[in-house]
Amino acid sequence: MKMPQLNLPKVALKTKSVKGTIQVFDVIRKKYFVLTPEEWVRQHFIHYLNTEKNYPMGLMGVEKMVKYNALKTRADIMLYTTEGKAKMIVECKAPNVKITQDTFNQIAKYNFKLKVPFLVVTNGMQHFCCRMDYKNNSISFLDDIPIF
Repeated sequence: MKMPQLNLPKVALKTKSVKGTIQVFDVIRKKYFVLTPEEWVRQHFIHYLNTEKNYPMGLMGVEKMVKYNALKTRADIMLYTTEGKAKMIVECKAPNVKITQDTFNQIAKYNFKLKVPFLVVTNGMQHFCCRMDYKNNSISFLDDIPIF
């Protein structure tokens, strides 16, 4: 399966073939996962956050369980402060998936209880970052993702 060039810095991801299925190594979870278009975006974004935005890999979580009412969901990437408090949630979509209001609604559900300062949505081609202002109940879109 040929993956598209993303609007992110190129990364040499570690891959292997298992019974005809390509798998990619996740540097956060320290194991291989099936290489899907969404996983392709997630792995590139993890490296982007680390190399371009200086987020330490030790302060990242992948596929983190988030409870919303009775639902248990998983956030694609969670970034934490050095104190272990959730700072940013990243929702990754496949490159061919359009980012819509539904995508933002999905990440807003994850954030309902966590109340992180930053939400990011990416499909590898487009990236949107919002700063949450809970005091004034407002959201502002940022031109770039904040540096750690």
